[in-house]
Amino acid sequence: MPTNADLRIRTGESVAMFAFDIAFAIDLDRAAALLSGAAAERASIRSVRRSPAYFDYRPLPIRVTFPITPIELSSASTRWTIQPQAELLIYDFGAVSITFRVPLSGPLSSLVELSAALYDATPLIEEARRQLAHLTKLITPALDRPHGEDAVEDYVVHQIESIEGLTDPSQIARTHAGLLARVLRAELGEISEQETGEALAAHTSYRPTDAAIVDWNAAVLLDSDADDVRAVLEFANVESLELRMLDDRLDRILEDAYRMVSDRRAARWFRFPISSRELDRVSRLQMDSAILYEGINNAIKLVGDQYLARVYRQAAAKLHLPERDASIERKLHTLDSIYAKLQDRQAALRLEVLEWIVIILILISIVLPFLPWFKGK
Repeated sequence: MPTNADLRIRTGESVAMFAFDIAFAIDLDRAAALLSGAAAERASIRSVRRSPAYFDYRPLPIRVTFPITPIELSSASTRWTIQPQAELLIYDFGAVSITFRVPLSGPLSSLVELSAALYDATPLIEEARRQLAHLTKLITPALDRPHGEDAVEDYVVHQIESIEGLTDPSQIARTHAGLLARVLRAELGEISEQETGEALAAHTSYRPTDAAIVDWNAAVLLDSDADDVRAVLEFANVESLELRMLDDRLDRILEDAYRMVSDRRAARWFRFPISSRELDRVSRLQMDSAILYEGINNAIKLVGDQYLARVYRQAAAKLHLPERDASIERKLHTLDSIYAKLQDRQAALRLEVLEWIVIILILISIVLPFLPWFKGK
């Protein structure tokens, strides 16, 4: 069995992905027109396996590539040069994914050092923010309710296409599990068997000679052609950011709605009615959140491609997307319940005011005949 030092990567690349949210929504047709001078194109998923014709993004995002100043990452023994370009993928629900590529070659063991360098690659994050600011400036007219969120979600995909002396790259998953686990966890030191097993648990293959190993921080693809798998992992990373931000946003909306209800409960003698303006605000926030949630979940349909569906489910589990989904659905239901209660309270207060008006009019009609100045008329 060859050791870690004996194995050398012949071809491959590491792809660092950074997801950002820049607006509530993006008009992709208008953005494409604004980017016409930057060689923008609609990005579809190039499936390398048999899959239904309808399998793809909905709608197709925009892919544009910008040149960048060469960036170098280094460890104690190795130096890597990032390819001098950034690839940006623009989604209609307001998200942008920015990727940088690092060509791979040399000892397999050096991949652990590269993974550690990419885990907290400040130069790449800074460059991604510069590219995002440049893109935002170009497509501002296409942005619906732009915002300057600082949140970012990163993920790394290491694709090993071929290994010197091995005709089957997937053998590495069986013979060098400890090394791959350290790559996935970006750990320079040794890790336990239990941690290794956990890191490699999400393992799937389509052919006997390929493998996709997915973890929460990174994935290792042992495959010569895995563009579609990488696209699914990139979308899962974007979805992770969007769901996290939506979850936080719903927390703030619920706090505001609860404060709105509490302020009126605090009134001892008179409950001030909830204005239509406040009610419309809650309704609009509720609708915006629901639309964004549906847009994220419907952006890509994996029905029909069982292999990619498995990869996505594994990535979703590692990134805790099902828990985010459940939390968001619960909060949307709670917000809907609060809105219904606010509507009921507003209707009840209106009815109460009308009742008091009727009572006052009746009292006036009773009292008026006994007033001296009224008798003479």
